[in-house]
Amino acid sequence: MTTDLSALTTAAEQWDGMAAKFHKQELAYKRDVHGISLGPTWQGLSAEAASKRFDVTLKEFQRAQVEAKAIASLLRDAHTQVTSLRGKLESARKDAVEAGMKVSDKGVVSFDTEKLSQAEHTAYVHDPDYQDSVRKSVTSWQQLIDQRVKDVGDADKDIQTALQSVVIDDNVEDGTFAGFNGQAKGDIDAYGHEKPAATKPDGYEGEFKVTGPDVGFTVTGDPKYGKEGSVKAYADLFHVTAKGSHTDGKWKLSGVGDLYGGARATANYGFSDKGFTAKAEGSVGVRDLGEVRLDYGDRGGVYGRTEGFAGAEAGVNAKLTKEEATVGAKAFYGAKQSIAGGVEVAGIGIGGSAEGGVGEGVDAWVGWKNKNGVWKFGAKGFGAAAVGAGAGVEITVDTHKFGKAVDGAADAVGDFAGSVKNTVGGWF
Repeated sequence: MTTDLSALTTAAEQWDGMAAKFHKQELAYKRDVHGISLGPTWQGLSAEAASKRFDVTLKEFQRAQVEAKAIASLLRDAHTQVTSLRGKLESARKDAVEAGMKVSDKGVVSFDTEKLSQAEHTAYVHDPDYQDSVRKSVTSWQQLIDQRVKDVGDADKDIQTALQSVVIDDNVEDGTFAGFNGQAKGDIDAYGHEKPAATKPDGYEGEFKVTGPDVGFTVTGDPKYGKEGSVKAYADLFHVTAKGSHTDGKWKLSGVGDLYGGARATANYGFSDKGFTAKAEGSVGVRDLGEVRLDYGDRGGVYGRTEGFAGAEAGVNAKLTKEEATVGAKAFYGAKQSIAGGVEVAGIGIGGSAEGGVGEGVDAWVGWKNKNGVWKFGAKGFGAAAVGAGAGVEITVDTHKFGKAVDGAADAVGDFAGSVKNTVGGWF
């Protein structure tokens, strides 16, 4: 109630000034750096390579202006909202006092008996109906005051969510990782209202799918023009997939089973601004996969998985992009089966695998991958000469779940600190 809300508009002006400074830097960069690669004095592969990087940096200066202006707009929107809501709270308190109530600095409403005349006080003490009417009136005014306070708190949370979201660059195609947000919005409502995480209704969900036989051959992309090339040939005999889950409150038990038989050969190749890819593999045989998970909301869970293969396969791969860096090779014929298990807490998972088989060959890979905000780090090795064995390790980091866990921990610490402060303050 005593906060100087003009600090919000002052900060907004400073962010507008930041946008103006970024604009000056954009013009200077475009003139003194970006323009060099466009002139007639610098030509060839180095000029082309530099020009692409210069384009990304120039656009970052532009995106920085969008983000700064959006933050300024959010701060002004916050000032308007909180000022209005505080005014409504002050008005509600004034109306309650005029109606014969007292409202403490903590927002507690009570009946003000000091304003009663002697006759009114006597009636209040001896008339149960009068007392019941007063109790209902106090309750009504208390609910109004509480709602006005809650409205301010909800708006504060929405402002916090907007300010945390506006600086997130989730465009993985703009040439940067965690750069400036060129899609930033200056409206608090554009970022939604903070709500409890939605949970699916309790019960069972399932899916069963059978495909095949099928054959095909495809060629896509053109590495000459910076697009990854791909060649794929397949002859599928059958492919069976079954998925299911059961939800009970925050607990969720899920499983998947997959069985495939046929022959496949694929190759991916290319070198572009997205990175380097070279992969070729072929296989003929039968594969199986089964996995079971038990999760408790976003807090974590455990999983177990088994994979098997019978047939012949060979392949090599090397990939270096913003989403993946892996290298591996395999050549094997025979039959092998692996089991894996692990645990996940707050979005961080650690697991291991063991593999055994009969036949001849090797299979190994090491690297990391990022898919939809889930990072996976792993390594695997397997070797067989008549009888073989192997082992692997995998670490996953789900950035979305980890972020929620960090926010939850921060809120818990803040709530505990506030509780201690209020308790100690009450002793004096």
